[in-house]
Amino acid sequence: MAATEHCDLAIVGAGLAGGLIALAVQARRPGIAIRLIDAAPVVGGNHRWSFFADDIAAADRWIVAPLVTQGWAAHDVAFPGHHRRIAKPYFSIESERLDAVVRRAVPAEALMLGRPVAETSATGVTLADGTRIAATGVIDARGPGDLSALECGWQKFVGRELRLSAPHDAPDPRIMDATVAQIDGYRFVYCLPLAADRMFVEDTYYSDTPDLDRPALANRIHAYAATRGWQVAQAANEEEGVLPVVIGGDFDRYWASTGAVAKAGMRAGMFHPTTGYSLPDAVRTAATIAAAPDLSGPALHEATRAIAARHWRARGFYRMLDTMLFRAAEPAERYRILERFYRLSPGLIGRFYAGDTTMSDKARLLLGKPPVPIGRAIRAIGGAR
Repeated sequence: MAATEHCDLAIVGAGLAGGLIALAVQARRPGIAIRLIDAAPVVGGNHRWSFFADDIAAADRWIVAPLVTQGWAAHDVAFPGHHRRIAKPYFSIESERLDAVVRRAVPAEALMLGRPVAETSATGVTLADGTRIAATGVIDARGPGDLSALECGWQKFVGRELRLSAPHDAPDPRIMDATVAQIDGYRFVYCLPLAADRMFVEDTYYSDTPDLDRPALANRIHAYAATRGWQVAQAANEEEGVLPVVIGGDFDRYWASTGAVAKAGMRAGMFHPTTGYSLPDAVRTAATIAAAPDLSGPALHEATRAIAARHWRARGFYRMLDTMLFRAAEPAERYRILERFYRLSPGLIGRFYAGDTTMSDKARLLLGKPPVPIGRAIRAIGGAR
């Protein structure tokens, strides 16, 4: 007969959202028996997550502080008509560090890695090998739900760590270099200086399709490095991703697509509609769950659904901007929207990335000469759901 294990909280999915929940609960409530379950053999997969200091509330920084692998005091952006350095701190987390920190913090018996999941419910998980985990509550943090319930554009990328034969001359991250050829929508290159002779370079597209031509993007990364005068000695770690940029859709159908179980991360729809990134929401969710008075399955389901629904309602403005980006701007002209955005105040930019845009920010974003034809913008917004 298949074995049955018992715990207080079962977290299905050991990516960013699941890993942060495990760390937060273990730190704040060490008496809670948890299980962190994933088909992969490591926590976090093969990813790099970066964030601005303002993305994380001061009260929650303890969750990510042990995970940061690099930090910079400033960053810059480059567009055909505008280059700017912004003196705002920027940080990066590597999946290897997340894996190591979780393994140190969480008891070995709580880690159930390399264990595919067959079925989940609000109070139980059945593994592919038949093992049953009976839990007071379950949280599903395994990537996105049914994206057909949403109207999406796509942010897709390939990133490579380049080891250079000589030191580079770029001390700050360049989070957007849109001086490159505009291919397949809005294209920019993202650069993180990891060391004097190491540079992480990511070729990124805001595209109408999720199709990813990995070899082509890898070649463009090396071509870009050559234009910066960087001689590549070796291409090391590589990662890729395709993230939804949400224009509209049916939140209730998206949530229901993965069952009546508590959710976190992309599974819950907890990601920025414009950037596609989920780290700030994942940190907030982890802090909320660690402080939750009731970890029962039904209570967790209601709590996480309420959080996700509230964020969906609050982020309609970002979905409207996404509609303008994908439906009102010609693909080769989309960069003009971002170029205009990066002429605004650093505070407004920071609040936008954190998902905390104020009413005055919204007015400032919409005032002035629009970077897309006004008639097309009105028609696009009018046709959005």
